[in-house]
Amino acid sequence: MKKKIILLISGKGTNAINIINFFQNSDLVEVSLILSNNKNSPIFEKIKKYNVPAEFFHLKDFDDEVFEKIKNINPDLIVLAGFLKKISSKYIDFFSKKIINIHPSLLPKYGGKGMYGKHIHKKVIESSDKETGITIHFVSKEYDSGEIIFQKKLKINEKDDASLIEKKVHTLEYEYYPKIIASLLNS
Repeated sequence: MKKKIILLISGKGTNAINIINFFQNSDLVEVSLILSNNKNSPIFEKIKKYNVPAEFFHLKDFDDEVFEKIKNINPDLIVLAGFLKKISSKYIDFFSKKIINIHPSLLPKYGGKGMYGKHIHKKVIESSDKETGITIHFVSKEYDSGEIIFQKKLKINEKDDASLIEKKVHTLEYEYYPKIIASLLNS
């Protein structure tokens, strides 16, 4: 029987599409559902060529209707792929060690509320950091503080700006997030 994952997104869904592509012909893993709290996300157009259901939901329904829907699917893993809402303890308690997130910095640096995307990369530049990277971690009750599963570093060159760092970080995300998901499901 295939392992089931659910993807939660708030943005464009580029990581979600990358994950779907990675597992598209897998005999071991299926993306059972994509849930987005952004009704204008390009994911709804992009997903049409795949056999994966995608649904919009209102944030007010996240801890009730959406929770019940996810519970009924009974996923092996819930994957946050650019999902910007804090996950409530209801989810953390019920899906213990089954919710993961990817963060575009080397946590604990630049974690917490409001720290995502370009906000992080600008901080990296402002702080004159010599390296940055990605962190894949279990989701806990506090923003970006769950147990770290995997980190990958990249060097920052003097001429790098926030946009270039963002591109480099996305490349790492696309390469490693699906592989880590696969390794967690196969362990």
